[in-house]
Amino acid sequence: MGHWSDPIGLSALVLTGKAWLDQFPRVVAGAKMSAYQEPDFERFTMPVPKAQQSASPHPQPSFVLIRPQMGENIGASARAMWNFGLDRMRIAAPRDGWPNPNAVAMASGAGRLLDEALVYDSTADAVADCTYVFATTARPRGLTKPVMSPEAAMELAAQKVAAGEKVAVMFGPERAGMENDDIARANAIISVPVNPDFASLNLAQCVLLVGYEWQRQVAQIEHSRVEMIKTDWAEQIEIEKLTEHYEDRLDQAGFFYPEQKADGMKQNLRNLWSRMPLTKADVQTLHGVLRQMVRWKERGDE
Repeated sequence: MGHWSDPIGLSALVLTGKAWLDQFPRVVAGAKMSAYQEPDFERFTMPVPKAQQSASPHPQPSFVLIRPQMGENIGASARAMWNFGLDRMRIAAPRDGWPNPNAVAMASGAGRLLDEALVYDSTADAVADCTYVFATTARPRGLTKPVMSPEAAMELAAQKVAAGEKVAVMFGPERAGMENDDIARANAIISVPVNPDFASLNLAQCVLLVGYEWQRQVAQIEHSRVEMIKTDWAEQIEIEKLTEHYEDRLDQAGFFYPEQKADGMKQNLRNLWSRMPLTKADVQTLHGVLRQMVRWKERGDE
């Protein structure tokens, strides 16, 4: 389950203290010449950056950092997000724990995003309440999923967000990107067209590219005012439970055979569910179909 992180803002306290120390010799000298005067605290009030004053009121996707390794990259990603009006950050299993002072130092005016970031223990938890999930990757994965450019993906994201869906974009760790198990939870893949001889993108660079395309699409949607029928789409946690239900029953039926191929077969099944745009009613129907088939088998009906 996610929880709110709430760093104290140590950098602001340090800067305030430094300002007092800089003034101290003049305060002492002034005291020798005149009677004591109350210090002017207003002079030492730290200005609140605009990015820390209020959250964006506009519906938008959540940007989910999966197992990020460096605090500096988390902070730079927050800065890249806020450049394009995005402030829904989620962090799954950060390597160095949370909060991270290196992230705060690098955020440069986007510290509020770090203060309000939702932190989760796993990829599954981070996207559990989402109805459509994108995974970013620069490497071909051989997974049967729609593969989109950042532009096409954010066009689809803007339409889904306008229709009331909860959309997430996942970004993998710096060293090797996301594992296939992470990507199996996504509905579609965002592939950035980069130099195949040097395909590695810095985490914050990738966030910046996708954020830029989001802002472009939002500007177009706001002008056209596309109206879409609201659909009660299934959340990722509901699809996860459906997957587990089918895996459990199929395992009992001996479907995952031979054993050495079981993991790959289960991953294929997860990819199948993630490619299907399921509503909550669809999920309940599929649960019911499987339960009824099991009852029929247990009764021994012909």
